[in-house]
Amino acid sequence: MYSFPAAAVSEKTLMEHRLSEYVSGKDATIGIAVIINGNDTVAVNGDKDFPMLSVYKFPQALAVADYCKRHDIGLGDTVAVKATELKIDTWSPLRDKYGISDLTVTINELLEYTLQLSDNNACDILFRLIGGTQAADSLMKSMGYNDIHIISTEDEMHKDLSLCYLNSSTPIAMARLFDRFYREIERNGLNTHRVIGEIMTSCTTGANRLPAPLKSSDAIIGHKTGTGDTNSLGRIIGINDAGVVYLPDGNTYSIAVFIKDSAYDMAETEKMIAEISELVYKSLP
Repeated sequence: MYSFPAAAVSEKTLMEHRLSEYVSGKDATIGIAVIINGNDTVAVNGDKDFPMLSVYKFPQALAVADYCKRHDIGLGDTVAVKATELKIDTWSPLRDKYGISDLTVTINELLEYTLQLSDNNACDILFRLIGGTQAADSLMKSMGYNDIHIISTEDEMHKDLSLCYLNSSTPIAMARLFDRFYREIERNGLNTHRVIGEIMTSCTTGANRLPAPLKSSDAIIGHKTGTGDTNSLGRIIGINDAGVVYLPDGNTYSIAVFIKDSAYDMAETEKMIAEISELVYKSLP
């Protein structure tokens, strides 16, 4: 399926072997995709569907950028928010900051809350702005990402956990989306895209996941996490992290690690993502 120079084949094979060996025997379904310098692809369960959870706030942000472009709206423009949209029983630093009341918030601030802090209320406010989840889903399909499905809002998933599985992606599709964004769209696209890229490189959530092995290096990561609740079988629906890593030597790689139906607790599942991230980082020349 892919064509690699001899040296790249060796590196690819070694990385793939190490990753396959790592996920073997784990009491969870683990999917991994890595795209090195926009060319070499390594994957383990890369074509399987996984619930994105809050990782879907990244493709949602692209849909917001698309909406702003089509309606000649800037990130400094404001959105009127009703008190009823600031749900109480969900994760929402936006609500915690402003309280439950009618307010006006800029699109830029809503993006910061969704991408940096995974705010569920801000996410659903943005869905309402752009015309619902179908607007983001349609954009992904128009861009060629047929394996990325955006179906349910945060509020809908909160009411019915089974809907979390409908908002799905394969690791390869998400790694490709991040690679394309940072390689093409963010660098050559709209100012909105550049802002989205900067917001994700300033992300502080998920420090124990993909960024963990990079802390002592000069590498820069832009990423988006996803975290699920426990399902009826007592397993974590999903713990995810996906993004792009810029290495000091100028090389880059996009990476998506999705873990679903984990029998481990949050800390142990996050640690697996960190260990996978370290295996990838240390497998590069």
